[in-house]
Amino acid sequence: MLTNVMFATIYVTDQDRALTFYTEALGLEKQIDYRGPDGRFLTVGFPGRPVQIILWSHAPSAGQPVGARQGVAPGLLVLESDDLRKDFEVLRQRGVTFTQPEPQVYPFGVRAETLDPDGNRISFRQPRRTDG
Repeated sequence: MLTNVMFATIYVTDQDRALTFYTEALGLEKQIDYRGPDGRFLTVGFPGRPVQIILWSHAPSAGQPVGARQGVAPGLLVLESDDLRKDFEVLRQRGVTFTQPEPQVYPFGVRAETLDPDGNRISFRQPRRTDG
């Protein structure tokens, strides 16, 4: 029986540049860094959480899915926050540039988006509170 998501992959053109962005700008932690026969296996994630993001070197796919059509939005990485407005300011102070000047309110909660150095979309979400 399947029990968990272990890895999700983000294609990047420069693993060191991506590692700097995901750790220093977004605050994730480097988890695995192994040079093997198929290339460098590099992951980041949140401390104590099981899901890791693979920063895989694959220039033709960086920023868009393989075979993407013009005008079709590529897939994205969604990171959850319990206080997105606060995190938005922290990330902006670290040099993260967002697509909107402020977090946006939607029926599902609050959202903000940015792009990593390779153009991969990253969406930050704070789920709508259902208490009271």
